Amino acid sequence: MCGIVGLFLKDSTLEPDLGAMLTAMLVTMTDRGPDSAGIAIYSEDSAKPFKITVQSLDPATDFPALSDRIAKLTGAPAQLLEKGSHAVIALAKSAADTVLTMIRSDFPELRIMSQGNRIEIFKETGLPEKVAAEFSVAAMHGTHGIGHTRMATESAVTTLGAHPFSTGSDQCLVHNGSLSNHNSLRRKLVRDGMHFETENDSEVAAAYLTRRMQGGDNLGGALQAGLDDLDGFYTFVVGTETGFGVLRDPIACKPAVMAETDRFVAFGSEYRALVDLPGIKDARVWEPQPAKVYFWER
Repeated sequence: MCGIVGLFLKDSTLEPDLGAMLTAMLVTMTDRGPDSAGIAIYSEDSAKPFKITVQSLDPATDFPALSDRIAKLTGAPAQLLEKGSHAVIALAKSAADTVLTMIRSDFPELRIMSQGNRIEIFKETGLPEKVAAEFSVAAMHGTHGIGHTRMATESAVTTLGAHPFSTGSDQCLVHNGSLSNHNSLRRKLVRDGMHFETENDSEVAAAYLTRRMQGGDNLGGALQAGLDDLDGFYTFVVGTETGFGVLRDPIACKPAVMAETDRFVAFGSEYRALVDLPGIKDARVWEPQPAKVYFWER
């Protein structure tokens, strides 16, 4: 079943409250998916260092070793902020590829959650309230973010199986539904150089959009192309460094509602996820149409 939320802020005065608003929205969707949960937050300052977020099953062992290895590799003290089972590594963008290659080769037990100038992804098994508290999501500031609470129907309940999925720099996706052609599309994307961490069909959708944007599409164009190339039933909410997009398949059997004011754009699997947003009584509220691309950019 699964529950999705998303929030794109137009009013910068709301940015200190982004994490708290997204947390409340996601917790409201708990009964749509109690297995695992995750949130992607886009920070408000794109001038911050490049960030890599990783997850470990043994943080007490892995993170000190990773910090030492990064320091030796870069010649500077590692900036590594631990948050529960995750750590956010801040570094110069010029060093990012070297560090990512080192993590994949020397720390195969670590999982890369996200990478980019602004994105941080935190996800774990358990209820949304527990997951959000573990990472102090409510205290996070930012410009936009998306969240997902999962009911696993086609794969195991694991951290890696939780959403959001990120397959490119500052890009991520959450998904409610199921794709029927994800295996054939995965094989094609692997031939094109895409890397996959899981067997989840949602990761394939994320990689497809990443590949389209790497080829020159903007977010709206990538979502539009997906209507031809992605078979199944789905609702996607997608984040990029500067954008926020929504797409439902042509049948649109999964529930969805959106609201827009001069301060924000919000998405929820159900309207009750939106009821506590500031000024919601004056918002334009609608059900996103099947096979119609909605996207906003800063």
